[in-house]
Amino acid sequence: MDFLKPRLIPMTRRRKIYEGKAKTLYEGPEPGTLIQHFKDDATAFNAQKHEIIDGKGVLNNRISEYIFNNLNAIGVPTHFIRRLNMREQLIREVEIIPLEVVVRNVAAGSLSTKLGIEEGTQLPRSIIEFYYKKDELNDPMVSEEHITAFGWATPQEIDDIMALAIRVNDFLSGLFLGVGIRLIDFKIECGRLWEGDMMRIVVADEISPDSCRLWDVKSNDKMDKDRFRKDMGGLVEAYTEVARRLGIMKDDEPVRTSGPKLVQ
Repeated sequence: MDFLKPRLIPMTRRRKIYEGKAKTLYEGPEPGTLIQHFKDDATAFNAQKHEIIDGKGVLNNRISEYIFNNLNAIGVPTHFIRRLNMREQLIREVEIIPLEVVVRNVAAGSLSTKLGIEEGTQLPRSIIEFYYKKDELNDPMVSEEHITAFGWATPQEIDDIMALAIRVNDFLSGLFLGVGIRLIDFKIECGRLWEGDMMRIVVADEISPDSCRLWDVKSNDKMDKDRFRKDMGGLVEAYTEVARRLGIMKDDEPVRTSGPKLVQ
């Protein structure tokens, strides 16, 4: 299958497959592919808080592209094929497992609230948590027993997901620390990628400051979506700084907020 062959798809003729809070999925140019479009919508508290922040989608697209390309390069399987333009990626179609997988290295957010641990406390070891993807239930935390009992994933798939989460954590921790950023925690989603009769678990969705907690090593300044959750302002500036430290954007490069109208 030639994923690199240019093909123009007018926006008006695309078939929408799914629309989430921050991204929209469209039918791809080849069987087994989708186009993932990054929106500027910022949401928090299960979309009870919602704003449009110009440029956020562009930054998340570029940061996620950079991270997924590096994961692919070190042998971590993902759904990512390539970035198409400023707001869109070509991805492999996967069967999403209805779980959010959260890896925590440092106490923050709901962990601090629930267990009374001061934010910023280094955890004894990295902790993996599972949350059932169900907006109307506010994505409740679930155990492996729930996951297997209700058939969301098999024991072997849980093992595969946890192994992927640990590898992603090891890579991201080193990547961000190298540019002066502390990886507090992050969320990934996984999916089943079918290739004929063979199936494997891959990392899907996105990895960006929307799905990670990132603190500056020296100042502890937040460089992630907590700036939106906590009404701190400066979200695009923080995401831009993450992109610049990773070498994705030059120091003097402005954030472009509009991409080509055609996918190519």
